[in-house]
Amino acid sequence: MSDAIDLTVMYAMHDALRRELAQLDRLTIAVDHDPRQVLATAAGWTLFKKALHAHHAAEDGALWPSLRRNLAGRPKDLALLEVMEAEHAAIATVIQAIDGALTDPGAGALRLGQLADALTRGLGGHLEHEEETALPLVRRELTAEQWGHFSRVQAEYIDQDAPLLLPWLLDGADEPTANRLLARLSPPAYAACTARWIPAYADLDRWSPGAAA
Repeated sequence: MSDAIDLTVMYAMHDALRRELAQLDRLTIAVDHDPRQVLATAAGWTLFKKALHAHHAAEDGALWPSLRRNLAGRPKDLALLEVMEAEHAAIATVIQAIDGALTDPGAGALRLGQLADALTRGLGGHLEHEEETALPLVRRELTAEQWGHFSRVQAEYIDQDAPLLLPWLLDGADEPTANRLLARLSPPAYAACTARWIPAYADLDRWSPGAAA
């Protein structure tokens, strides 16, 4: 079934999330500003959360359930899917804690840095774990129809904020990946993305205070 499973969007999303984790790490260790003030108003944090929610919600709602049906009677593989969902939940908890720290006057920059480090380690570890164990299982066990369903669900989540999330996903992608992502768009969406959305995104200093998405 592997020939029917195109993981371009999956890996592009993972690469973009890692890119933003690196930005978050640099932000929280800088000494020339208050990272709480920056993070509370920066577009980068909002876009990161929207993209991560789209990705994980699509996996939890469409990818893992389909795979679980195909793996009936295989407890070891089913346990892996439970771990994937548990890792998603743990990451969501850390993000909630970061948002809480941004509105808590008693939470200092040290606390924010600790939480950002926990997010970097947790999400970074999850992405690696998924690539090493879950995605090979997806390639072997998922049907083309099931993969198409997941891809459509994820696209629906992304489409809610397409003018920002599509350029965000393309940011830093190599040319073959960017071309494959753009080729998936409808002609109107392709025209809007290349003519308006990407230039507008390029002008957005997403990790500066006040650059709201």
